[in-house]
Amino acid sequence: MPGPPHTPDLHGRWRLVSYYDEAEDGTTTEGPLGPEPYGLLYYGPDYVSVNMARGEPAPNLVNHLGYAGSWYVAGPHTLTHAIEVCSNPAWAGTEQSRTFRLEGDVLTLRGSAVVDGRTQQRVLTWKRA
Repeated sequence: MPGPPHTPDLHGRWRLVSYYDEAEDGTTTEGPLGPEPYGLLYYGPDYVSVNMARGEPAPNLVNHLGYAGSWYVAGPHTLTHAIEVCSNPAWAGTEQSRTFRLEGDVLTLRGSAVVDGRTQQRVLTWKRA
């Protein structure tokens, strides 16, 4: 996927620390994987892979999210995941943009989502594994 050069500081394995939704007024609620999700994220030179799961499986709820594809830095604090395969077939073939903040070994990714008709930020915090 063409784009600006990658940020080498992101390369490697990351373990999910938290995943929550944040409304425009700053209030937070648990994300789609519940209060204690777990997961792994991997950034290679031209490959991204993420797998996340609910800590306690729940019937009729999302229990797993995963995708893989390529990635590139799209701006000073924005990166794009070009998704090739995904547990949600609607995402396959799409590009998902995220803002990112890297502080030492902690990576925070933010992306927009519409939840119950309202746009919220999905906030995922990862720690270098």
